[in-house]
Amino acid sequence: MDEPTSSLTPSEFERLAAVIAGLAARGVSIIYVSHKMDEVFRICSRATIMRDGRFVADLDLAGTTESAVVAQMVGRELAVAQHRSSVRSETVLSVRGLTAGTKVVDASFDLRRGEVLGIAGLIGSGRTELLRLIAGADRRSSGTVTVNGRPLMRAGTRAAIAAGIGLVPEERKRDGIVPHRSMVANVALPSMPRFAPRGIIRGRRLRAEAGRLLAEVNLRPMQIDRPIRLFSGGNQQKGIIARWIAAGTQILLFDEPTRGIDIGAKAEIYGLIERLAAEGKSVIVVSSELPELLRLSDRVLVMRQGRIAAELPREALSEQAIVAHAVPQSVRAA
Repeated sequence: MDEPTSSLTPSEFERLAAVIAGLAARGVSIIYVSHKMDEVFRICSRATIMRDGRFVADLDLAGTTESAVVAQMVGRELAVAQHRSSVRSETVLSVRGLTAGTKVVDASFDLRRGEVLGIAGLIGSGRTELLRLIAGADRRSSGTVTVNGRPLMRAGTRAAIAAGIGLVPEERKRDGIVPHRSMVANVALPSMPRFAPRGIIRGRRLRAEAGRLLAEVNLRPMQIDRPIRLFSGGNQQKGIIARWIAAGTQILLFDEPTRGIDIGAKAEIYGLIERLAAEGKSVIVVSSELPELLRLSDRVLVMRQGRIAAELPREALSEQAIVAHAVPQSVRAA
């Protein structure tokens, strides 16, 4: 089973865990690949650890700890980081009555400068669709999006990018990269007019700025002319983040920012999101991983059946509170 829970809710994972336990009891052998340590320790009796394509260790999980496994995976100890807030009073994004059929219905909220706003909900609750509407990737049927007091009158991604909005999409390989182009070319996509003011690309300037930004996000290996498809998922994600930094983006929308990313790169992505917020950029994070939302968010909106069902301030955040609002009452009662 290769990352079988990447799109599952916590309750669906519990059902899968029960199925796996039943199969094991019947004598079925299972290889379970996952970056989620809680799943590994819940399901598995033994773990084989790989790093950079090589065997690192074979561990009896009953005799080890999660931090020891993580250290073997990334080759170093990872510091336990706490939430850091950089929220300021200024409102940079206002969404009012945003609607797209039944996928998103009457969504309204504000985003402040330096804020990391989390969006939770079950698969199909409208989380991804809401981000795509804000980014101009999908057409809205009604509602307004206002950036720094100026309404986005024109629909489409060009208008959103010009207003300072950048989307890091859920389907990175399909929607986020041009796989056969180089890392530097992918970074430059929304900024190309700046590097080719008269239709001629200033290659030296482009490579210098892209190289500087990719060094800042810790691209590994630092081979900016290498096709982006040959990098790991975590490094592809770093390239997309560098793209929006190069474009001067002030509002970044992250849809499942660490899906399919190893635990070391995940910590780096968290650090980048917090750094962007500290620099005064505003961030919205959609995630199926509740610990991720608790780690990053200053505030969480919970979506259910296309609507914003609840707004949870930092002091009220917990996995239980999020699930209570995300799951319909009829399902909870059942």
